[in-house]
Amino acid sequence: MDSRYLRAFVAVADHGGISAAAQELGYAQSSVSAQLKRLEAELDATVLVRAGSGATLTDAGRRLLPHAREALELEERMRRAARGERPRLRIGAQESLAHAWMPEVLAALEYGAAGTGTSAEVELTVGNRARVHRAFAAGELDVVFQYDNGRRAAGPHAVVGHDRTVLVAGPAHPLARQERVLPEQLLDCAFLVAEPGCTSEMLVDGLGRDLLAGAQLATVTGSLSALLRLTGHGQGISLLPALAVARELEQGELVALRLVEPLRPVSIVAQWHPRLGVAERPLRALLDLARRADPLAAEGSRSAAS
Repeated sequence: MDSRYLRAFVAVADHGGISAAAQELGYAQSSVSAQLKRLEAELDATVLVRAGSGATLTDAGRRLLPHAREALELEERMRRAARGERPRLRIGAQESLAHAWMPEVLAALEYGAAGTGTSAEVELTVGNRARVHRAFAAGELDVVFQYDNGRRAAGPHAVVGHDRTVLVAGPAHPLARQERVLPEQLLDCAFLVAEPGCTSEMLVDGLGRDLLAGAQLATVTGSLSALLRLTGHGQGISLLPALAVARELEQGELVALRLVEPLRPVSIVAQWHPRLGVAERPLRALLDLARRADPLAAEGSRSAAS
């Protein structure tokens, strides 16, 4: 199958219409329309419903889309291999991980810390859990790093690290001045969570649904920095991985509340697509470097040294 047909189809799916896809690809609109008709003729299936200037995927189109992306990515890998270029590795990470941990892991990969022949041309996509999940499911990413939210990932995946969890508030929050905070005292506080189903919501649930049945949950969607600023200004408290708040705690913008009961750590999970070809070796190197950079283990080593 001609890859131009697949590229036109994916562009329409990404941009929502033939005109926008033609502009992105640098083709005439009539050329893109012709390529789509040839694709449907070869597949003997309708993959798009055209309506005015827009277009939506049919059920057949939705089933085709991940395979089309995979085929185009395979073509790109073959081209890179033929030209002797480094394999491409498309990585996705939650904003809280990209905030302080992922850059060090990627730098180690670039500097050859995993050995010769493991380097790759890295493309990093950062976003909240929902955005990263959508991009991975659509075949736009090869591997994603996320905090475990208690839901088992489908396909190849592994725990590559762990992080401490901290309950934080603004410096002027009433609980920030207490030597120890009882779980019952949290009922009067508003909890800020990054998004439904996120790690912080899972950690709040871990404190006990019965206890928090009367607690106020407020969702701050789309921006970790906005959640941290709101917390710092006293709009609520938030339960987050330590990596996400390390800078704010160090600079005094947030204060870690001292709970009577210790909080359990949270796992960092990597999930990847199978059959990555020449990108498989740098992927394995990346996973190994991530395990070696386990934030909780590194913190324990620093504490022992001091």
